[in-house]
Amino acid sequence: MPSPLSPKAPCWENRPVCPDKMSSPALPTSPVLGLPLAVTDYQGAVAEVKRWAERRDRGYAVAAANTHLVTMARQDPQFAAALAHFDLLLPDGMPLVWVMNRSAVEPLKDRVYGPTFMLHCLEATQGEPWSHFLLGGDEELLGALRAKLSARFPALRFAGSYAPPFGNWPVEEDERIIARIRESGANFIWVAFGCPKQELWVARCLPKLPPGVYGAVGAAFAFHAGRVRQAPLWMQRRGLEWLFRLAAEPRRLWRRYFYYNSLFVAYLLRDALRRAPAR
Repeated sequence: MPSPLSPKAPCWENRPVCPDKMSSPALPTSPVLGLPLAVTDYQGAVAEVKRWAERRDRGYAVAAANTHLVTMARQDPQFAAALAHFDLLLPDGMPLVWVMNRSAVEPLKDRVYGPTFMLHCLEATQGEPWSHFLLGGDEELLGALRAKLSARFPALRFAGSYAPPFGNWPVEEDERIIARIRESGANFIWVAFGCPKQELWVARCLPKLPPGVYGAVGAAFAFHAGRVRQAPLWMQRRGLEWLFRLAAEPRRLWRRYFYYNSLFVAYLLRDALRRAPAR
């Protein structure tokens, strides 16, 4: 098995691209390890997905890209191919914002954090003829999440929710999920299976998914339901959220943060050396 940094390692630049998804995006993008992240803020991202929700012409895929996701895309060609089907990749982590700002004409002031992006979308669509579907977690989590969100956004319309089985499931389960979404008529479908499962699922099923905006938001359900604590804002703004989450769940998250954060830095250094002019 080749080293992740060896010349034989999977390369993002060689990924297959889905031209009808990622070509000519409405929002400008800036590459981080070759992955085109949107140069936008919460207001711009919410406005964009609201336009898509109004169109009702197809399924639109949105993912929140942190260092873990970006590094996996560089390392894993299957995951890179899946992300090529997404319409919007948000700069979820502050380290990504710092990298993007090195070449930005108008630097970003903040990241577009997936869980907070979800809240902004919910707030922007409450009281309007749009509805939301919650996909992921377990029944207890979904019940707590709906109660918390209903209290926070009283005019919000829920079209439905579904907790699929844990682990891998057969094609029949995909069809069951798709049927439930179609019957609900939801405009926004929030998918929380965890990375990379949620992104792979959305990409795989996208041709069959009913029209709507599909947001892969990871731990957002657990955060908003009160099951998992979020890092304080001062830690988030300084790019230290990983440290807070690692301290809270070391056994589950140590590999994600130590391995992928280190690999992220290594890829950045290698790319910088490649771009450096020869003397």
